[in-house]
Amino acid sequence: MDTQGGVWDAGAAEQAVAVLKAVADPSRYRLLWALNEQELPVSRLAELIGAHVAATSQHLARLRAAGLVTSRREGTRIYYRAAGRQVRALLESAVLAGDAAGVPEDAAEADEVPAAVAQERPAAARARRRPVVEH
Repeated sequence: MDTQGGVWDAGAAEQAVAVLKAVADPSRYRLLWALNEQELPVSRLAELIGAHVAATSQHLARLRAAGLVTSRREGTRIYYRAAGRQVRALLESAVLAGDAAGVPEDAAEADEVPAAVAQERPAAARARRRPVVEH
């Protein structure tokens, strides 16, 4: 699948789908936003998304397998960060695609999208065009 739209490359298509599947979870999406801003340990990331460390580690493993995050070990701690600027571009593209698809900003009240998805786009985040991740 050529980026110019000409040639279909099945391998590239499968890789793109794997990346999209990795991001298609609200917790992983929030993790990527947080890691786009700074490098963080698993324990802090778990706090940010309100999940257990084990569940957060599984999310991070999925993101790492998709090539979206990298890690480094410092003693007993493992720190994660976004794999590059392309991760932020992917996240911003997802927001833009949602806007282009006509997903209403108040969709949670309208029951048009699941509440978990609407929660990812509070009013402050819409104003900045990205979800809020508390640090």
